[in-house]
Formats: sequence, structure tokens, C-alpha cells
Amino acid sequence: MVAPSWAILALAWLATLTLLSKLINLRHRRQKKLPPGPKPWPIIGNLNLVGSKPHQSFHMLSKKYGKIMQLKFGSFSVVVASSPKMAKQFLKTHGKTFASRPATAAGKYTSYNYCDMTWAPYGPHWRQARKIYLNELFSPKQLDTYEYIRVEELHALISRLYALSGKEVAIREHLARFMLTNVSRMALGDKYFRESKSDSSVKLDELREMVDEWFWLNGVFNIGDWIPWLSFLDLQGYVK
Repeated sequence: MVAPSWAILALAWLATLTLLSKLINLRHRRQKKLPPGPKPWPIIGNLNLVGSKPHQSFHMLSKKYGKIMQLKFGSFSVVVASSPKMAKQFLKTHGKTFASRPATAAGKYTSYNYCDMTWAPYGPHWRQARKIYLNELFSPKQLDTYEYIRVEELHALISRLYALSGKEVAIREHLARFMLTNVSRMALGDKYFRESKSDSSVKLDELREMVDEWFWLNGVFNIGDWIPWLSFLDLQGYVK
């Protein structure tokens, strides 16, 4: 008798895994009253229903399944609220329960293992970080003390634009510089980008590129976050 090939064994293993997954999910749904939602596919769940603009995909799905629905992202169940009333339940009434973000690769690698306030789980560390932000950066008194910075940078912005009168101007670049300068001077005490060739700090374009990359990496959809057993492959290269 010819021994089955590795491909046949792999297909048999996958079929068995799929069957077990369906049985477990069916039993779980019978035990708990869960929100309505589309039937998930094996392994990927409902990821096939989420397009490049997730908020639009959720809106279309909510028309069919209601203001609160359950989706399956890979190995994880996700509940989506699609109305102000439901959002209030998650963000205010039960805010502490849902305060922590999922532990994704973005939080691990861009915030030193979930150390900043954006990715830190709700708890003493998060509350202390929030207190520092409110007292040292966003309190009315502190914002008043930084007014001279905003005035100086606004004058500098107007001067740069005035010098370019009659020429084609990409406003986005000048506003990005204005924002980065204000934030870095108020939060870090300096501009942190090079104004001249003799300066050893980074160039404005380099700083802007780093900030853009940080925002981008924190918003990308990383397959390994939702299908953990594939995370070691780093299929999209985001972790690298």
C-alpha cells in the first residue's frame, strides 16, 4: 500500500481542525447568548468581509445584523457597536472594562512593550501616565505657558508662506512642520530637527518620516495579531 503524501496528510489535518473548530464554536454559541453576526470562515473568520476602509465595512454589515454585532477576526471574537447608544455603553457606562487595547505587534514594538499611554493596559501605570499628561502638558495653566511657542511658530509659518507668494505651495508640508515644531517644543523642549547643515539633529523630513511611519504602523492590519500561529512568519513584514 502506497503511503499518503504530506499534502494529503495536511489536508486531513486541516479538515479535522476545521470540524473541531465548528463543533467548539457551536457549543459555545449554545451556552452563551451572543450578538448576531455573519457566519465565520475557518481560520480567517470574517476577515474577508472587512475591506480597506473597515468603518465602511462595519457600517454595511450593521445594516444587516444590527447596531451591535459579533465578528470573528481570525482566532478572536470582536463585538462591533454601530450607534451612539451602543458606543456610550462601551465608552462610558462600561468604560473601565473596555479601556485596554488589544495587545498587538504595533503596541509591542512601537511603544517599548506597551509602555506608553496609547497602548498600556488600563491600570496603575496607565493612570499615572494619564496624570502626567494632564498635569504637565494639557492643563489650562501649562497650555497658557506654552502660548508664546504657538505665537512664535505661527509667525514663522506666516513668514515662510509670505516669502513664497506667487509660487505653488504644498500647504500640507508647511502645516506638518508647524505641528511638529509646536509639539516637539512643548513636549520635549526643543525642535528636534535640523535647521542648518552644521546642526547634528535630524532633518525635518526625517522627523516627519518617522512620525508618519509611527502612525502608519499603529494603524495597519497585521495578520499575525489575529491569527497568532502565523505571527512568526511576519507575512506582511510589519514587525521587521
